Amino acid sequence: MNIRENIPISTLTTMRLGGNARYVIELKNPTDVPTAFSFIFTKNLPFYILGSGSNVIGRDEGFPGIILINNLKGIEIISQTDKSLILKGYGGENFDDFIAYGVNLGYSGMEALSAIPGTLGAAPIQNVGAYGQEMSQVLTNVEAYDSRTGRISTIATPQMHLGYRRSIFNHGVNAGKYFIVSVTVKLTKTHLTPPFYTSLQSYVDTNHVTDFSPKSIRKMVVAIRAAKLPDPAAAASAGSFFKNVYLNSAEAKKATAKGIPVWDGGKVPSGWLIEHAGLKGKEFFGFKVSDKAALILINEHAKTYADLEKARSAIQKAVFDKFGLNLEQEPVEISL
Repeated sequence: MNIRENIPISTLTTMRLGGNARYVIELKNPTDVPTAFSFIFTKNLPFYILGSGSNVIGRDEGFPGIILINNLKGIEIISQTDKSLILKGYGGENFDDFIAYGVNLGYSGMEALSAIPGTLGAAPIQNVGAYGQEMSQVLTNVEAYDSRTGRISTIATPQMHLGYRRSIFNHGVNAGKYFIVSVTVKLTKTHLTPPFYTSLQSYVDTNHVTDFSPKSIRKMVVAIRAAKLPDPAAAASAGSFFKNVYLNSAEAKKATAKGIPVWDGGKVPSGWLIEHAGLKGKEFFGFKVSDKAALILINEHAKTYADLEKARSAIQKAVFDKFGLNLEQEPVEISL
């Protein structure tokens, strides 16, 4: 366990914003978890749990408490048959590496989530999803340290109350109270079948793909993401910046009549809204709407969260003025 003081949050997050954190503790072993929380309680300071920082925004005022970085590593097979694989990974494991592990063994369930940045421990928190797959479909349980009780317990999927980008870990009275030690999923020997989501189906059609095995789907998704999404190491970004918009049946009917695409479940792709509001490639207060994927906001030269606030508001206003729909930020913020 490594404890550092007065560390810029901008160095811990891929959007590269944020003032100093009072303390930063990197946890590398499960035994570090109770020790770190003992330090927290001794100091009587607030805490925030962080993975790779790819979906997190720092604020100008920094954080007056303790940031815990989940760097617990390891992947292990719990059980394997010719039909299914139960796979466990520790919270600091790279999410894409965990997906690749299952895919390389020939199992399906997470291949469409390939190349999403971040750690495995963060995936259940937001119920990560893409191209028709999401964590809720494969999760069996997580092991989590409960900061209120001081114990590590197993939480089964039904207890997580998973929804669109939400769970008990980021919503409600217990939000931010759990440190994800490990994640266990169940994968199967099945294949995704067409029709796929728009960009994936377009890739299939353009490249005349007929192999829909997990390895093939993963290869396609990685290629699609590489073409559209900036590498956080090269361009400061927090990935998808706005959540998709969900409409009820009456709202969906009105939106469709206006020519707005509404997918199954009343989902309106926020990237489409931003692009068709004429914002693709435009810059706002040092932030650029990606000219490859309008859902991505790139920090070109902004230094402050205040700039981000202004850029976010300008984009939200333009979309609302054009379509009457409200965009909500997807990345979470480090704050008290």
